[in-house]
Amino acid sequence: MKMIRAVLRPKKTDEVVEALAEGGFVALTKINVAGRGKQKGVKVGDVYYDELPKTMLLMVVNDKDVEKAIGIISKTSYTGNPGDGKIFVIPVEKTYTIRTGSEEL
Repeated sequence: MKMIRAVLRPKKTDEVVEALAEGGFVALTKINVAGRGKQKGVKVGDVYYDELPKTMLLMVVNDKDVEKAIGIISKTSYTGNPGDGKIFVIPVEKTYTIRTGSEEL
């Protein structure tokens, strides 16, 4: 299993979540975050924004589904401009469902 952490533009979040659901990925966690990437923020006129609002999606998928999920996220969140986001893939050793005690996704 792998955890996918995707940091996206907030305005693209609903579109990405809907596309993931259509692709069979309905379970996820959505968190509002702030940060900056390689561009170190944005300057608009005389105002410098050091941190920008982003949304982080967290989801755990089976190994065989990682590329499909990444493809959906990448395609749907793409604008072609700096700040489109990042996707991180992290190994997951185990999962537990609290209600049932089940050790599966």
